[in-house]
Amino acid sequence: MKRDWTQAFQIAAVYVGTVVGAGFATGKEIVEFFSRFGFFGLISILMSGYLFIALGSKLMRMAAFIEAKSYQEFNEYLFGKWPSRVINVFMIFMLLGVSAVMLSGAGAVFEEQLNLPKAVGVFLTIFLSYLVMLVGTKGLFAVNTFVVPLMITFSIILMLFSVQMPNFLNQVLFIPPADDGWKSVVAPFSYVALNLGLAQAVLVPIATEVKDDWTIKWGGFLGGAALTVILIAGHFTLIMLPNLELYNIPMAIVMKNLAPFLYWIFVLVIYGEIFTSVIGNVFGLDRQIKQYLSIPTMLSVTLIFAVSYLISLVNYGTLLSYLYPLFGYICMIFFILLWMKPFTPRVRK
Repeated sequence: MKRDWTQAFQIAAVYVGTVVGAGFATGKEIVEFFSRFGFFGLISILMSGYLFIALGSKLMRMAAFIEAKSYQEFNEYLFGKWPSRVINVFMIFMLLGVSAVMLSGAGAVFEEQLNLPKAVGVFLTIFLSYLVMLVGTKGLFAVNTFVVPLMITFSIILMLFSVQMPNFLNQVLFIPPADDGWKSVVAPFSYVALNLGLAQAVLVPIATEVKDDWTIKWGGFLGGAALTVILIAGHFTLIMLPNLELYNIPMAIVMKNLAPFLYWIFVLVIYGEIFTSVIGNVFGLDRQIKQYLSIPTMLSVTLIFAVSYLISLVNYGTLLSYLYPLFGYICMIFFILLWMKPFTPRVRK
């Protein structure tokens, strides 16, 4: 059987697109988990890269091996029948929390970058989301395939500007004081656990559809390697920003300082990334809720946005700082079971 590099690259693109959400785009997620720890943060990123490659590949290969059609089936394989039901209910609450963080992030873009009320960004995002739910997801996929490469390109451009600054090497090696420095040790595990826990809803059915183990393995390897490069690029950029923890959208602040001619385009890209993340979560939540309640889609979506809006009233930075690490620690149960579960790859014919 001919080795299909094209399909391996497509799997890698889906993997990257699923993980590279709004937290990546704003830079707040990278600051919270890595960059605020300086040089220790860089070591944590390299460890995260290894885990994205190893466990992302294993997750997809295992899903294809057992022919899981959904992440519910995959969780049942990992946890067992009854525990998996508890995990799937928890996923609903986790997706609700992440949707609220994204809505709050949309408001933060309008508030911090456009000097408009936070509510304008939140309600515009909800309105546009309803339009997409009515029209369908084809436009959403088109936006994502356009936005993600643009965001990656901007990240690399900013890194190239940053590495040319005179004190760059000093900043790379600098270890700032932190009361919770122990989190830099846990960060690679909780960060990868959080992202794989959320991404499995997309990665499991994709892998099962592809089936070929070689293609999936290399797709996971290439995707994990690309995520590592993006994380390093973001980190090298963010460490050059003084008081980086003070900003909700630190990447936009860096862009405004280093490449102001690209600033407004970058703000649009960040908003586009947040918007696609909101829609992805809402679709996932809608499917999950319908397993328990037989209600129309628009009613389900209205309930989701009502709850998400109430949570999003909290400051974006505060929400992300508390909810993402918390979800990451809880997802480490999934992470450990995935790591320990024996797996014999399917032999290629």
